[in-house]
Amino acid sequence: MNEMIATVTQEEQFVEGCTGTISKLMRPDGSLAADSPRILIIYTGGTIGMTENPSTHCLEPYKFDYLIQNVPKLRRLFYNIDYFQFEEPLDSSAINPTHWDIMAKTIEENYGDYDGFVILHGTDTMAYTASALSFMLENLRKPVVITGSQLPIGEVRTDGEENLITALQVAAANDDKGAPMIQEVCILFENYLWRGNRSTKYSADNFNAFKSNNFPRLAKIGLGISFRNDVLWRPRSNAPLTVHYGLDQNVVYLSLFPGLSAGSIRHILNTPGLKGVILKTYGAGNAPTDRAFVEALREGVDRGIVIVNVTQCHNGMVDTSRYETGNSLRMAGVIPGRDLTSEAAITKLMFLFGQGYKTEDVKRLMVTPLVGEMHP
Repeated sequence: MNEMIATVTQEEQFVEGCTGTISKLMRPDGSLAADSPRILIIYTGGTIGMTENPSTHCLEPYKFDYLIQNVPKLRRLFYNIDYFQFEEPLDSSAINPTHWDIMAKTIEENYGDYDGFVILHGTDTMAYTASALSFMLENLRKPVVITGSQLPIGEVRTDGEENLITALQVAAANDDKGAPMIQEVCILFENYLWRGNRSTKYSADNFNAFKSNNFPRLAKIGLGISFRNDVLWRPRSNAPLTVHYGLDQNVVYLSLFPGLSAGSIRHILNTPGLKGVILKTYGAGNAPTDRAFVEALREGVDRGIVIVNVTQCHNGMVDTSRYETGNSLRMAGVIPGRDLTSEAAITKLMFLFGQGYKTEDVKRLMVTPLVGEMHP
């Protein structure tokens, strides 16, 4: 353990229903200012905390202690920082809805004790996690900042240290009235802060790995942190935080490509228990107008499957009135997803079915903005 930071294990406590513990970080002299920001780090794993296996030379998730040893600058923030660590840190490709429940439960159990939350997470499924949590954490009024890195934090040249420190600063930021500047789930990566349910990973090797092509940045990170007050999300009611669990996994993606047959579509739509499909179409929501193709989709809709049309393009939105090819899908009962990202679309569908909504309600809510995930 780095000499500048110590772990206080005697104050560990188990979070009900979660695999992990909460521990405190404090300075060697034990000083923690009572009025300084209180931030809880939720460490799930990911590249930021990985280390190289000496035998295979592959990167593997490592414990939070290793990560902290490589960020001595944390002591200069003068924040009260605690951390929750998954019992076994994960590569984000292993993340599933059970892990989203753990993250949400950790936030719910500790919501009153902290000013903000920082989730350390791998990049591959980060946009899915950000989108899912945005729906699960209803009436959120505190920052949930998700970050990670493209290079492990223990390497000489890494983006991990800067991302972690900036995420903590964003989580601690207040407006001129003393309220949290950020009151939503967001992704912090390199130079930008993005709305979580508007983000997607667009690069496997750039430090600026995420973009939100259909919604402005929440903040730009440079010499300072410049927030865009005009686009920050604020809850629509004064109700307390309500956390929703149990996302329904009976949904799939169906991505169009030239040559996709009606038979293949029917085979997918006849999957036992299937409730919803995110149909990834061309351009502004276009698809073949072949009668057999459209009829296969109509049959699925008639059986009660909710099919949502989102574009394969990173920029732009579905507009079924623009071309006849898109209109034919709408006439078959396929719902236009407008500018939903594919990550937000699939997690929103999982969320709505998981809350027990009936088919017609799911269709209505899929085209209704809930937490800023789409334009009206």
